[in-house]
Amino acid sequence: MKVNNKEEFNRQNVFGLGQENTAFAQYFIGNSYLNPLTDPKETAVFLANVTFEPGCRNNWHIHHAKSGGGQLLICTAGSGWYQEEGKEAVSLESGMVITIPPEVKHWHGAKADSWFSHIAAEVPGEETSNEWCEPVDDASYGALQ
Repeated sequence: MKVNNKEEFNRQNVFGLGQENTAFAQYFIGNSYLNPLTDPKETAVFLANVTFEPGCRNNWHIHHAKSGGGQLLICTAGSGWYQEEGKEAVSLESGMVITIPPEVKHWHGAKADSWFSHIAAEVPGEETSNEWCEPVDDASYGALQ
């Protein structure tokens, strides 16, 4: 469900806004927030609630792995987009789960008129890394309905 009002979104965003995502800001258009849910020193699976302001999206990126790896997105509040290279964008709503295999170039973020939040999980694997690529261009993003 699209949510434009920040106060209403904060009520729906049960995993919390967290702090401004300054460490990865260079890979985002717009503002995002990061709320770690697990401590990587205590578990092999790192979970974080990532929140996107309306219009915010991350750059195209690839999760590399020799084996295993990839990413899971568990949509928790608001409305967003997910797109794999060469495919149509998928509308994201609370309750949806997206499984992203390793080596698939993709991006995700909020719709232009809605806050959006998902839990991101990096799938454990062997020799994993993340490659950040080019931003999602404004014309392509703006054409999404």
